[in-house]
Amino acid sequence: MFMDNARSLSPAAEAPAPQEARGGVVLAGLTKRFGDGPPAVDNIDLRIEPGSYCCLLGPSGCGKTTMLRMIAGHETASEGAILIDGQNVVGRSPRERGTAMMFQNYALFPHLSVRDNVAFALRVRGVEKRERLREADRVIEQVQLSALANRLPGQLSGGQQQRVALARAIIMRPTVLLLDEPLSALDEFLRLQMRGELRSMQRELGITFVHVTHTQLEAIAVADQVVVMDKGRIAQSASPREIYAQPRTEYVAAFIGGQNVLHGRVAAVTESSITLQGTHGDCYLLPHDTTAGGTAVTTGQSLSFAVRRDRMRVTGEHGALAPAPNTLRGRVRELEYQGIYMKVSLVTDDPGVPGCVVYVEENTFFNDPVSVGQRVRCHWDAAEAHSLAPMA
Repeated sequence: MFMDNARSLSPAAEAPAPQEARGGVVLAGLTKRFGDGPPAVDNIDLRIEPGSYCCLLGPSGCGKTTMLRMIAGHETASEGAILIDGQNVVGRSPRERGTAMMFQNYALFPHLSVRDNVAFALRVRGVEKRERLREADRVIEQVQLSALANRLPGQLSGGQQQRVALARAIIMRPTVLLLDEPLSALDEFLRLQMRGELRSMQRELGITFVHVTHTQLEAIAVADQVVVMDKGRIAQSASPREIYAQPRTEYVAAFIGGQNVLHGRVAAVTESSITLQGTHGDCYLLPHDTTAGGTAVTTGQSLSFAVRRDRMRVTGEHGALAPAPNTLRGRVRELEYQGIYMKVSLVTDDPGVPGCVVYVEENTFFNDPVSVGQRVRCHWDAAEAHSLAPMA
C-alpha cells in the first residue's frame, strides 16, 4: 500500500522523468546496549521500503526512539548494520547518511526569523547568503508559510512551529526524514490536523518518513507500515489494517486496542474449526484456517484468540436459555457515547475474560438500548475470531 512518490507540479511545470524511489532502510541484527542490563534494542531485523511512511509504535522504554537515533547517527549501534539505499552507514556521521531528524521539541532558535531558522543548516555549511535564503524560501513555500517567513517562532502557533521544524529538516534534501514524537506537543484538534498534513507532505516530497509515536491511532492514520515494539524487539510489522484487524500476538492485540482477547482450552479440532471451552463453561468456535505462528493445535492446549470490538453484538439477557456458542454473559459496567458508536463496557461472568468492550453502531444501539447494570449477552460470528500466538 505504498503511495505515489511523485512530487506535485504546477500546471505550467514540465513533469520530470520518473525516478526510482530512494530512502530504503534495512536494519540487520541491530542491537543497542546501555551498561549490563537487557538490550534497549535487541537484534532487530527490519525493512522499510523507499518512499514509504513507517511508524515505530510502542510504550515508553520499548526501544523505538533508540532505533530512530541509531538510524540518524545520534546513537552508536552495539551490533548490526544499518543500510540506507544499500549502503551500510554505521560509523558515518548524520550528515553523511542522507538523513534529517525532526525533534520532539522542534528546537527552533527563538531569536531567528522563520526564514533564518530554515536556512541555518545551509549557513553552517558555508552556503552563500543569497543562495541559502532562496532555498529557504522554496522550502517555506512547500510548507505553506511564505506569509510568515519574517516572524519569530514565538509569534507562531504550535502547528506553524511544527511546519518550520519540518522545513528546516527537509532543506538538506534528505532521502530519509526521522520524526521523534512530532505531534506530542500539540493539542488534540491540532494533532488531528497536523498528522494529515504530515502524510500529505510525505507524499509530495516522495521521501521515506520514519515516525516514532506511542499513540496507536496516530500510527494507523498516517503509516504505510506500522512496527509495534515490545521490550526492544519487534512484536509485529505490517500494514495498518493488518495490525489493527489481525494482530499476531496477545501483546499487539492489547496494545493496539480495538480487540477483545479471550482464552479457552481446545476441546475439539476439525479441518474447518476449533472448539474451545471457556473457564466458565462457555463454548467458543473459531476458524481453523490460520493458527498463530503456524503451529498445530491439539486437544487440551490453552489458546488465545481475538475478536474486534466492532464485530460483536450486545443484547439484553432474557430468560434462562442456554447461550449459543461464541456468547459471553455479563453485566453492563459503563456506557460511553462516541458519536458514531456507543462504547459498551462489560463485566463478564467468565473469570478468564474479566472485561469486554463492544462498539455498537449508534442507530443499532438506540433501536435496542441496554443500560448500566443490566444483564446482557455478547455475541459474535465464528469467522470474526482469529487465534493469537502466546506472549513471550
